[in-house]
Amino acid sequence: MGAVTSSMAAKFAFFPPNPASYTVVVDESTGKMRITDVSERENVDVLKLATKRGTEIVAVYMKNPAAASTVLYSHGNAADLGQMYELFSELSFRLRVNLMGYDYSGYGQSTGKPSEQNTYADIEAAYRCLEETYGVKEEDVILYGQSVGSGPTLDLASRLPRLKAVALHSPILSGLRVMYPVKRTYWFDIYKNIDKIPLVGCPVLVIHGTADDVVDCSHGKQLWELCKEKYEPLWIEGGNHCDLEIYPEYIMHLKKFVSAVGKLSHLRNSSGLNTDQSENPRSSTDCRDKPRSSTDQRERSRLSSDQREKSRSSTDHREKSRASIDRREKSRKSVEHPEKANNSTDQPEKARNSIDRFGDMMRSVGLCNIDCFKPTGAAGI
Repeated sequence: MGAVTSSMAAKFAFFPPNPASYTVVVDESTGKMRITDVSERENVDVLKLATKRGTEIVAVYMKNPAAASTVLYSHGNAADLGQMYELFSELSFRLRVNLMGYDYSGYGQSTGKPSEQNTYADIEAAYRCLEETYGVKEEDVILYGQSVGSGPTLDLASRLPRLKAVALHSPILSGLRVMYPVKRTYWFDIYKNIDKIPLVGCPVLVIHGTADDVVDCSHGKQLWELCKEKYEPLWIEGGNHCDLEIYPEYIMHLKKFVSAVGKLSHLRNSSGLNTDQSENPRSSTDCRDKPRSSTDQRERSRLSSDQREKSRSSTDHREKSRASIDRREKSRKSVEHPEKANNSTDQPEKARNSIDRFGDMMRSVGLCNIDCFKPTGAAGI
């Protein structure tokens, strides 16, 4: 029954480009594989990866010599590597990251048929390649999931405790919730992101257009609310499902995110902490939660003042003139303390804002990724 349900879901959920936008050929002079109909670049490896479910997927790995992070990008529904190639190259260059993109089973020149379980095996094969072929460490990986790609992205992220970060681009709560506003998760639903995102322990960025008519912006907002470690989200005003890359704030915010999680990772490594040992990283990336240290300091200051007052009153109990002076001293301190408290609350605000003070304006990417993860009334979910 489960196999039948999965097969039916795949029929309505996946729309691989037909025909594929590219082919894979072997360069006779170098013996290396390359993708046709795209600009050939020396820093790009084209790979064929075997999955544990018996399919062979095509992937590209783009190297940036200045990279400190590696992005594993799971693309949207009605796209393949040929269509995503220029965007991948632009992101690798602008964000200064290595980037691996891959085609799901049944997409592009990947073998097999698309299904939820196959996409999980596909992303695992790509991640395994990063580890075994390129020596990439888990703590240096940023998983990026666009639309239906948020499914395999969150499935893998929920099982990798030391990831650097996750970025979700127009994500879905689940397949069924794209069509109907259901309040519970059903066994036959696919990509149950709503249940998996609370298991992700690294910083999560959510990007969604406010005018998305395919996957409503409420999906992104609810997923962000469920994150353990939130990064400031990007709600692109007027952005639809297929055009977020052309907005200048898209790349600007991504640059800030990559830089911020890089600094956070460096702090964790230099202090010998990991995500299981300390909750400090959460306050540094959660833009809604302000540090409580200033409140605790005020409380300790108040308690210590009370203790000094009690001690002073007990020793000077018989000196009425000294007691009147003490009362005036208390009155003066009560006026001064609020000013100190106000100054202490300003410091966390400055620290919170400093995390987002980098990244320059870049030109628009100019590539509208086509993603047709649509409700039944249009072309299936």
